[in-house]
Amino acid sequence: MPVKGLGLYDDQNVFARILRGEIPSRRVFEDEWAIAFHDIAPQAPVHVLVIPRGRYVSLADFTAGASDAEIAGFWRAVGAVARQLELEAPGYRVLVNMGEHSGQEVPHLHAHVFGGRPLGVMLAK
Repeated sequence: MPVKGLGLYDDQNVFARILRGEIPSRRVFEDEWAIAFHDIAPQAPVHVLVIPRGRYVSLADFTAGASDAEIAGFWRAVGAVARQLELEAPGYRVLVNMGEHSGQEVPHLHAHVFGGRPLGVMLAK
């Protein structure tokens, strides 16, 4: 599925390979809509990636092509991960990067869940 400015979905991207079980991951959550696993290069004491099971490159791609159940399931997975990792009370950050300007490294929609310490300002001024 082409996405303006992003091209076709790459079935060989690292997250597609993790979904197929070709690359191991330290999973913390899994259901029919999404999986969540620890980032291999954490940027905070808690740094978990949540990815939908579908072939989506970006949030725009996801919201245009996914079913209502897929969209709800993905965001419910993000919330479930935060609860499971006991991040609700101290607080956490969810970050979704899309495209070159954001620094998106893997062309598969994913949400970063950061926590475990004060995270500071959202963007450098």
